[in-house]
Amino acid sequence: MVLLFAAVSLSVASALAEKPQTPLEEPIATTVTALAVDFDREDPTRKIFGKLTFRGGLNLFAKSGHFGGFSGLIIDPSGEGILAVSDAGTWMRASLDYDGRKLKGLRDVLLGPLLGAKGKPLHDEADRDSEAIALIDGDTRRGAAYVSFERKHRIARYPFTPERFGPPSGTLPLPAGAKALLANRGIEAMTVLRAGKLKGSVLAFSEGRVDKNGNMLGWLIGGPASGGIFLKQIGGFDITDAAPLPDGGVVLLERRFRYSEGVKMRIRRIAASEIKRGAVIKGEVLLEADDRLNIDNMEAVAAHRAASGETILTLMSDDNFSPFQRTLIMQFALPEASPAVAVPRG
Repeated sequence: MVLLFAAVSLSVASALAEKPQTPLEEPIATTVTALAVDFDREDPTRKIFGKLTFRGGLNLFAKSGHFGGFSGLIIDPSGEGILAVSDAGTWMRASLDYDGRKLKGLRDVLLGPLLGAKGKPLHDEADRDSEAIALIDGDTRRGAAYVSFERKHRIARYPFTPERFGPPSGTLPLPAGAKALLANRGIEAMTVLRAGKLKGSVLAFSEGRVDKNGNMLGWLIGGPASGGIFLKQIGGFDITDAAPLPDGGVVLLERRFRYSEGVKMRIRRIAASEIKRGAVIKGEVLLEADDRLNIDNMEAVAAHRAASGETILTLMSDDNFSPFQRTLIMQFALPEASPAVAVPRG
């Protein structure tokens, strides 16, 4: 029954979605109600899922029609400040509250428009479909970030302050292969590598585009080794987001949807040693879940190092502005990294 409901929900989401037709003209504060949720609905005492430890989850509600559709996320080193972008050209800044290590709520929520080159909100729907955000410098309140957009494919560099996001200060040159992406299947996942030989390089993956061997197509952009990189596709999942790890590796969030089985999600860890120009990377599967567990359309992931020394993954779902879907935030603790080897291409 859960699988059937999920399939029906996602299949009618587009028809019933109420995505804002016009952007916010200026930042607004909004109140968000958060209900605690467990990852396993039937056994709240269960905390270990795959190789991850569940730290808590929230189901979020807000009265603003601009709240939702979140597809990219960054988090500050304290694990409190978050900054998200939506596919309606909106940013959200907020603070996470905790009860010990467990998520408790969301406060100080501010929503605002991504600005265009002239300093005005992006009104054309084809211009404002933002899919991923990657911090370049600063924190979630003030700094600079890359934001990827699909439909009109681009990666823009955005300076931001507590109450303003943009206008963009330039764009990254798109790799040649990215120029042939389909309108609604662009650069879905993107991050800036934080350590190692490729520190500062952008790692980006397209949604659903594969090479002749069925490997998902991505790119290293900037840095000392720009060029193509490939991810071994496992089980028909698509990449939805990526987040940097302190050691120079990354975590990838993936999603699979079929009418016959509902929605699934997967988290993979990619070691820094795997990330090389031209490599086919596979990584380590940390968690795979279907909607018998408490998931939705999981599209965003961020990572931070907690005071305890643990690396914490924060996941967020895109509700497609549909009454049949939810905006969830989930947190998991990551185990210590284990070595991995890149797969030779071919």
